[in-house]
Amino acid sequence: MKDNKKKSLTLKTLTKSNVWETDVTEILNMLKQAEKDADMSENIRHYITVIKGAYDMEEVVIDNPRVIQKYEERGYVIGEIRTSENTRSKWALKKRPIMRVNDLTYENITHISAEKLVEVLERNFGGGWESLSQSIQDIIQKGFDISTTTLPSDRLHRPGGTYEKKVNDGYCVLEVPKGTWTEAIFVKAKPEEEEVVMKTEDVKKYSDDDFDDEDDDEDVEVKDDYKSYDENEDDEYFDEEKLTEESYRTTFDESSEDLDLEAGNIAEDDY
Repeated sequence: MKDNKKKSLTLKTLTKSNVWETDVTEILNMLKQAEKDADMSENIRHYITVIKGAYDMEEVVIDNPRVIQKYEERGYVIGEIRTSENTRSKWALKKRPIMRVNDLTYENITHISAEKLVEVLERNFGGGWESLSQSIQDIIQKGFDISTTTLPSDRLHRPGGTYEKKVNDGYCVLEVPKGTWTEAIFVKAKPEEEEVVMKTEDVKKYSDDDFDDEDDDEDVEVKDDYKSYDENEDDEYFDEEKLTEESYRTTFDESSEDLDLEAGNIAEDDY
């Protein structure tokens, strides 16, 4: 699906979001094609502004081989662009790398893979998911499902546990050591949202006569899905005086089989 969208991109359809799907060669080809279109040529400065959302782009003011070589050594590709009817100049372009969490934006977050996100997080991490600012968390969660759990390191990879289940469900995992405990951060790209268009003829119009107050309750079936909870059910796994919120935290429910923590087996120096 993304490949088809990428092939159909033109300079006119570029946005600050989908420009991240392109590479330098494609951008230079688009700019070259723009010279043949009078309307695009007149608005070339606008398109360059859009391109700069994902690319480091500099005009080569001093055009000599030594300067060009310096740009190329820094990873730039040199291309010639007509910025006005009578002006052509050389420009240096380089796709802006996503190396740190601060490089993540609402525009590019949906154009990277889960593996790439884990790589970025691993390069920046120390304190785990909660060490990220709320703004960075919001950006990441726009494009990815994120869940975390913190367990004793020797129990994290327990067969049949949450770690194994998440990996089998297609999640990438980043492990953040915390002493004798480990925080596992599970990352999975959200499916692309499809725009739903509702046609007027598909919407049924109702009049007041279509509703009968007396029948309202008869057509409603209330299903009781409430499950009772035994407050003492997990007593054998938790010692509230020892297990604090700092030493154990999860962003999703764990089953007792996954945790299987007996208070007697957890030493105070684990915390």
